[in-house]
Amino acid sequence: MSAAAPEQRPVRFGILGCASIARKVARAMLLAPGAVVTAVGSRSEEKARLFAADNGLSAAGLRLHGSYEALLDDPDVDAVYLPLPTSLHVRWATAAAARGKHVLLEKPTALCAADLDAILAACDAAEVQFMDSTMWMHHRRTAKMRELVDDKDAIGDIKVINSVFSFRANEDFLQNDIRVKPDLDALGALGDIGWYCIRAILWAVDYELPKTVIALRDPVKNQAGVLLSCGATLYWADGKIATFSCSFLTNLTMDMTLIGTNGTLHVTDFVIPYQEKSAEFSVASKSAFAELHIGWDPLPNKHVVMTDLPQEALMVQEFTMLVQNIRDAGGKPEGKWPAITRKTQVVLDAVKASIDKGSEPVEVAS
Repeated sequence: MSAAAPEQRPVRFGILGCASIARKVARAMLLAPGAVVTAVGSRSEEKARLFAADNGLSAAGLRLHGSYEALLDDPDVDAVYLPLPTSLHVRWATAAAARGKHVLLEKPTALCAADLDAILAACDAAEVQFMDSTMWMHHRRTAKMRELVDDKDAIGDIKVINSVFSFRANEDFLQNDIRVKPDLDALGALGDIGWYCIRAILWAVDYELPKTVIALRDPVKNQAGVLLSCGATLYWADGKIATFSCSFLTNLTMDMTLIGTNGTLHVTDFVIPYQEKSAEFSVASKSAFAELHIGWDPLPNKHVVMTDLPQEALMVQEFTMLVQNIRDAGGKPEGKWPAITRKTQVVLDAVKASIDKGSEPVEVAS
């Protein structure tokens, strides 16, 4: 009888910074198979201790670091989750890579593509895995939607895409949140929630970059010049078009609609599903008017996808498996995720440039 394969060692995560989004990812690390939180680093050890206690991180063996440098120097950390403000990403993501730590980076990943390129170059040089934390990409619903989008009979060729992500921020958010501060997250709504819209559009077209973008007129900015509401139209050489809008000023909305020559896919909660363990979307295929135009024939089909793990835990699980393959099996970093992230950043840069130019057309860099 052959010996059983040895159980893989868990990936030991360090959480670099105690932002509110880190609470969600810390929970995901507790749920994801193969992941364990071994260290938390903040600007003070007391803050790291409070974060650990508030989020159910086991005190046994957990190391609390009163500086980011100390966490990065911890030899028992394999990978770093980095939820710091965007303006700090280049410094600390490149530092993590230089110390051989795999990098799970909060979005938006950088203020511009040049900054992201510096991060990706550092990860490439150190042969560590890079992934951004766009969680909906890892939901099982997304994989099911991919199957149907690729079904030419059901959907056909994608021609039109529309995406919206907004939420109504309260006055405290609009005055004090890091996402409205030019020295911390200068991209504002475009970086925070427009990122998801751009990723959804690129996902729909299998990451083919558009040729041109034109920002929607009259974006809303705060007194410091940070975007609170904006959008854009994207154009491809073959005639495909996409629009998106993102806002901190309107009701919570997370719509994605893909319209093809044969069908339409619609999802109304694409970033965060209404429910943690089930997620829906609908597909209307080969739609036509019913007799006397009194309805549709056939009716759209509703698809429900169940999952035992929330999408953020599935993200951590996938990242963990990639790290284990590198650490334990001599594998190489997966290049798909850096490439997807860079394309998202390139389109975001073009939208920002069009906004800055008063909604003039901007060519998208390759």
